[in-house]
Amino acid sequence: MTARIQNATSQPDLTPAVQHLFKEVYTGGVPRQTLELVHLRVSQINGCSACVDAGAASAAKAGVGSEKLVAVAAWYENPLFDDAERAALTLAEAATRLSDRPGAVTDEIWAEARVHYNERQLGSLVLMVAITNFFNRINTTFRVPAGTRWD
Repeated sequence: MTARIQNATSQPDLTPAVQHLFKEVYTGGVPRQTLELVHLRVSQINGCSACVDAGAASAAKAGVGSEKLVAVAAWYENPLFDDAERAALTLAEAATRLSDRPGAVTDEIWAEARVHYNERQLGSLVLMVAITNFFNRINTTFRVPAGTRWD
């Protein structure tokens, strides 16, 4: 696959705005490992190789073990994921697959997430899903190769 733009990171300077959004995500009280698992799973769903690569590296850096990293694509069948992570991943998948069905983020999904996360934490999770979907769309459209980092 050939990149459509030679330096995607030189496109309109979004760095300050994105850094501000990430600061809000990471200070919202959700465990860093959970946020990185959410980012990785959303990127897998969207087929963004650059974000899957970066997401796996970020999750490992946050302390997610290799066994869990390779299992995230099938998290719902794996006992390595606790109930809070499952609620976060369920919410992330539903919020990413909005076009799959009307009302994709059901009251049941939201209620289960509320069992594990307070309002601020839920805001952080939803913002992480939104930012990840944002980058997935940019990277897949530009065909940004795995290994590229947005610094």
